[in-house]
Amino acid sequence: MHTPTPDCFLNGITRQTVIALAKQRGIKVVERAIMPNELGKADEVFLTGSAAEVTPVGEIIGAVGHYRFTPGTICRLMWEDYDRLVGKNVAATAA
Repeated sequence: MHTPTPDCFLNGITRQTVIALAKQRGIKVVERAIMPNELGKADEVFLTGSAAEVTPVGEIIGAVGHYRFTPGTICRLMWEDYDRLVGKNVAATAA
């Protein structure tokens, strides 16, 4: 799982929590600069935040391209793990 280095945005509690949840599952987390032209290589994309919690991204339209994504296993696991952590009801589908 690649995540941008928090150099121009808040390294918030939700982001830090999701990174910890990924690591607990044995998912390698790489923090690095991510360039817009790399989005075409992504299998799935999600956002984290206090209000967004863990939100899948379906589409990004920008100056460097138009990208479509389908939430996959990593996204599903992260939103289910996060929901479980904060006390929301979660279907018993997470591995």
